[in-house]
Amino acid sequence: MRDVAVVGAGMIDFGELFEQSFDDMAERAYLNALDDVDKGIDSEDIDAAWFGTLDIAENASSGLGLSHPTGLFEMPVTRVENACATGSTAFRSAVEAVRAGSADVALVLGAEKMRDSAGGLIEGASLEQVWRGRGVTMPAFFGLRATRHMEEYGTTREQVAEVSVKNHENGSKYPHAHYRFTCSVEDVVDSPQVTYPLNLYDCCPVTDGAAATVIVSEDVVEEYTDDPVWVAGSGLATDTVQRGADESLAGFPATQQAAEQAYEEADITADDIDVAEVHDCFTITELVTYEDLGFCEKGEGGAFVESGKPHLDGEKPVNPSGGLLAKGHPIGATGVAQVNEIYEQLRGEAGAVQVENDPEYGLQHNIGIGRDATGSVSCINVLSKDRP
Repeated sequence: MRDVAVVGAGMIDFGELFEQSFDDMAERAYLNALDDVDKGIDSEDIDAAWFGTLDIAENASSGLGLSHPTGLFEMPVTRVENACATGSTAFRSAVEAVRAGSADVALVLGAEKMRDSAGGLIEGASLEQVWRGRGVTMPAFFGLRATRHMEEYGTTREQVAEVSVKNHENGSKYPHAHYRFTCSVEDVVDSPQVTYPLNLYDCCPVTDGAAATVIVSEDVVEEYTDDPVWVAGSGLATDTVQRGADESLAGFPATQQAAEQAYEEADITADDIDVAEVHDCFTITELVTYEDLGFCEKGEGGAFVESGKPHLDGEKPVNPSGGLLAKGHPIGATGVAQVNEIYEQLRGEAGAVQVENDPEYGLQHNIGIGRDATGSVSCINVLSKDRP
């Protein structure tokens, strides 16, 4: 198996992009990724592409959704859909193909139009499904996790809110973030309630966006850069609360399983991770993920964030970009953008949100919902400054 490196990363500013079409967003992210390659790249160098989208706005039901805005026709284009882990799974799939020798140069592009659709889970809640039929929407799913974690481990409401304070502080410095404001714990707990115990500032916004990444094999990497970022490991797993496991009520077993795979492949432990971009669709999600990834012991996520360790200047910075809470969560683009942010951190090019611990390893993480089970899929990618 060949080693694989990231050599180019591009994205657009996330936000409410009513003035841009799906193709506009995808094209701009693609061109930004090509422009980012140190020694330049021609579109004809790209052997294959992977396209992550849930097609929320019904613009891209096949690989043609990537070909049309990029002009990349007459090559293999694979569309990937894996709930909120769509972008990270598209990246993983492309890496596996390059490792296996199916392509030397591959493009990963994730895009989503979230603001142009009138539907959503509130509309879905009217359907006769096991949970949604009782009006359980996405915030309610995570609200259940929060109340269980608070009851079982004594996590306080203020500790949960600390995640929002940290990520909005980081997002205020990040140029692509949808929301660029700071807030206090009091602001979070006093913001309008969405579903107990989560309030408005505990929730990520509904956001449009696109991101693209260029990866290459070890055989051609020197043609594109002298400063590549290598893919060290990856993990992908599924699980569900419907199996009856109590631990899944206050955690996400799929994340634990995917992390175990990724750490083993990279031959590292959680202690080796220097910076992470993790799934924080809601504040409680990030707090639980600290534990699932092994950044702290089970039940200590509240104390972990309170200690300052995941802050920008902490021992293990988490979501220096502001995470989904500030940057936004355009589903297909989310994981690809997170990979790009880790790539920038490991190259020391993250600007105002560059972490201070000279990172060697960075981790990217998403969870996704399926069959009405929150966090039923998890995908993790580990990047390294040095070749594995």
